[in-house]
Amino acid sequence: MRRSFLAISILSAGASSVFAADVAVKATVVEDRKAVIATVEPVRQLVARARIGGTIAQLKVKEGDEVAAGVEVATVADQKLVLQMQALEQRIRSQQAQRDQARTDFERIQELQRRGVSTQTQLDQARTMLDVAERNLAAMQADYSVIEQQMSEGAVVAPGAGRVLSVPVSQGRVVLPGEIVATIAEDKYILRLRLPERHAQFMQAGQSVQIGARGLQSATGETTREGRVRLVYPEIQAGLVIADVDVDGLGNYFAGERTRVYVSTGKRDALLVPPSAIYTRAGVQFVRLKSGAEIVVQPGEAHPQGVEILSGLRDGDIVVTP
Repeated sequence: MRRSFLAISILSAGASSVFAADVAVKATVVEDRKAVIATVEPVRQLVARARIGGTIAQLKVKEGDEVAAGVEVATVADQKLVLQMQALEQRIRSQQAQRDQARTDFERIQELQRRGVSTQTQLDQARTMLDVAERNLAAMQADYSVIEQQMSEGAVVAPGAGRVLSVPVSQGRVVLPGEIVATIAEDKYILRLRLPERHAQFMQAGQSVQIGARGLQSATGETTREGRVRLVYPEIQAGLVIADVDVDGLGNYFAGERTRVYVSTGKRDALLVPPSAIYTRAGVQFVRLKSGAEIVVQPGEAHPQGVEILSGLRDGDIVVTP
């Protein structure tokens, strides 16, 4: 058994030497990232407006509903238009009777003139009366079409597809022409950043940013995901530069929800080591050099290339990793 234990110890020592690796510590250029808060916003907010004044007869959507482009969201009714249409229908019937009578008189005088009984003056007068009656009828029918169009404009339609954010009206409420009936957010959402103007020189379209976990998920150690700056606005407002970031999967976010975003604020040199080179003993973090010495280190931010060492190592040191 003693020989077996000795053999196992020799094999363990050999395995550790086989799997050990030496890494030279050298200054590496890394991006200095800063955590900022971004707001989830739609690319565009569309508004469905009432085209005529009247009363909300039907309200077909509520906050949170998904609507397609052209879908009717509400109906505005104006009772005065109905009364005007009824009155105009009676006038049109009366004018049609006058037109029919004028046509009958014209045909009779035309026949009498052919027989030589009537004069040309009487025929011209009858033709004029028929033309006046027909034109008056055409004008009334045009007025009727105008009222029909106004009634059809009582249907308030969604100008585009998206999610209904707010409906500031209720059924039975009186609205005026141009009043907002519903506010709709387009399907595509973006993250909107507002950064101090000193960061404007670092922001550019196409730049990569890291998006933090959503809400309480940030406490579970969930990894970040990548987004890209789609637009940097050329105007600085109240000392802030505004930028929009494209990120997949924002459709289930709330409009106005805030999340953490890590943006680049410049580049600097840092000493990086693999995460496996750092080990903890008695609450203190160490790395082992190739010489066998153990060095107390202060780890910093984790980067894709490794963990930054704030103190304890120098450029050119060689650390051992398992």
